[in-house]
Amino acid sequence: MSLPPLVEPAAELSKEEVERYSRHLIIPDVGMAGQKRLKNAKVLVVGAGGLGSPALLYLAAAGVGTLGIVEFDEVDTSNLQRQIIHGQSDVGRPKAESARDSIKEVNPLVEVRLHQVHLDSSNVLDIFRDYDLILDGTDNFATRYLVNDAAVLLGKPYVWGSIFRFEGQASVFWEDAPNGLGLNYRDLYPEPPPPGMVPSCAEGGVLGVLCASIGSIMVNEAIKLITGIGEPLLGRLMVYDALEMSYRTIKVRKDPATQPITELIDYEAFCGAVTEDAQNAAAGNTITAAELKEMIDAGKDFALIDVREQNEYEIVNIPGAVLIPKDRILSGEALSEIPQDRPVVLHCKSGARSAEALASLHKAGFKDAVHVGGGVLAWVKQVDPSLPTY
Repeated sequence: MSLPPLVEPAAELSKEEVERYSRHLIIPDVGMAGQKRLKNAKVLVVGAGGLGSPALLYLAAAGVGTLGIVEFDEVDTSNLQRQIIHGQSDVGRPKAESARDSIKEVNPLVEVRLHQVHLDSSNVLDIFRDYDLILDGTDNFATRYLVNDAAVLLGKPYVWGSIFRFEGQASVFWEDAPNGLGLNYRDLYPEPPPPGMVPSCAEGGVLGVLCASIGSIMVNEAIKLITGIGEPLLGRLMVYDALEMSYRTIKVRKDPATQPITELIDYEAFCGAVTEDAQNAAAGNTITAAELKEMIDAGKDFALIDVREQNEYEIVNIPGAVLIPKDRILSGEALSEIPQDRPVVLHCKSGARSAEALASLHKAGFKDAVHVGGGVLAWVKQVDPSLPTY
């Protein structure tokens, strides 16, 4: 079912705009009226990363008049495999500024607004208020729930996308949608998954081109909402499998058990980066990468265990570390492989997974076990910068 256009048309298109957008104008469903709506639209993209990169470029090319970018991070070499709005010369630059410059190359007629802040409950409403539509390309549950709840409180529609390895998802959420069609992200995911259950893209990886597939779908939905054409993904979850090259849609209905959203909350606490057990285990049982190096140099007898996955271990590893993936420790399968006659030191990529494994070892009786805060990334930064990061 089509929805009414989200945006009123601009007064006119200039000669330059008519020439630039001519391939849109000759599509009957878009035409002059639709292009004027795009010109008058204000769209905010949360994140200029994997999904935000193609989304911003195609929104700009489509002629969306005002683009906002929420992004506080800097461009890293590891981003370039998928974040196509950035280039080699942008490494080390703020992502928001790099994205702005690329947008201006694509379409200098677009106004770009930068919000170089960490989005949280204190600023999200003020940032969202000035936009017609939100695109959420973030990769963590805390921000997803924050975006959803802010959009609900302000009555804004938003397009959501998610990617992991070879699979992507996309949908449209709008609590105040007309004709009784309203629903929000909490109708699909009432509660976040347990901490550590779903690995991030940084931990599990993502096929670079998948970002373009899902990002372009998000822009397609944005154009439909702005112009009032087609049937948006409101009430439908689109799931894409790049390996099977298959698309399927799942109906999403309003969950009667979903509680009304009346205020913003502490989303980090709501989602939890790590479990409470992991936090308690890490408290007082965390060493630095430099301290680990001192233990190695002093010839101390201890077991260094890497709890990442095999493919991560092959990218980079700390000399002397034995690989025992976290899941094998949590299940108890690998407990017999861990020595009980000497100290145990765990590490992962950044410290989150090793904290979960540490809690499991403490419960199993390895009371003196510790883990390395910051993991192998801290080792490369503080001890051996010649090693690669990922």
